Amino acid sequence: MTRWAFDLGNTRLKYAPLLDDGGLGRVLAVAHADADFEARVAQSLPPRIDVAHVANVAPPALAARVLQLLSRHCTRISLARTQPALAGVRIAYADPRRLGVDRFLGLLATRAETQGATLLVGVGTAVTVDLLDASGRHHGGRIAPSPTLMREALHARAPHLPARGGHYTAFASDTDDALASGCEGAAIALVEQSLRDATALLGQPPLLYVHGGGAPSLLPHWPQARLVPNLVLRGLAVWARTETGVDA
Repeated sequence: MTRWAFDLGNTRLKYAPLLDDGGLGRVLAVAHADADFEARVAQSLPPRIDVAHVANVAPPALAARVLQLLSRHCTRISLARTQPALAGVRIAYADPRRLGVDRFLGLLATRAETQGATLLVGVGTAVTVDLLDASGRHHGGRIAPSPTLMREALHARAPHLPARGGHYTAFASDTDDALASGCEGAAIALVEQSLRDATALLGQPPLLYVHGGGAPSLLPHWPQARLVPNLVLRGLAVWARTETGVDA
């Protein structure tokens, strides 16, 4: 059986074949904004896929486009949904629908790879923070704008403030560096405070896992962190093994 995993995020579609051993094949990625987005995706897929496992956090119109595209290649499409408990993870949210499926799948992948308490940080359009203890209990999390989104929001309200550029420094002596330092510093402080709070709650510091497109630029500030690429796709592989997907 041919199975693929698809992570439809806010800026990109990432996808990969699922291997017989439960791992991922070569990961591909195409930005939604690319003019030839649909053609590039279609050309990269095999003519026929038995099952497509999909995680979607994109707007409805874009999701409909992508699902229509996948339906031309896939016999069955299984949409991942957040569950109260699955694969050793028990979420903190009373209403599972309120926890984004990307965060849920990240927790599944984390639990599959380590039995230790973990603070999971995603850096994409938003910065998400989730705490998972050693028993698999999710203690909830935090959401904030990413440094990139902060810069874009400032630029939209004050166009003279550039949306890009600058370098992080303790005390900047020009505007570009001050913007980079302030926006990156907000994310750094959020994670560091979350680590302190997690340590107080659990009685010991958790592991720090970081993922997402914006993670590499922040990683130098957390020498103890582990970069975990393609975490949502890896969570989809766990989801696929449970065979609890909901058909589209």
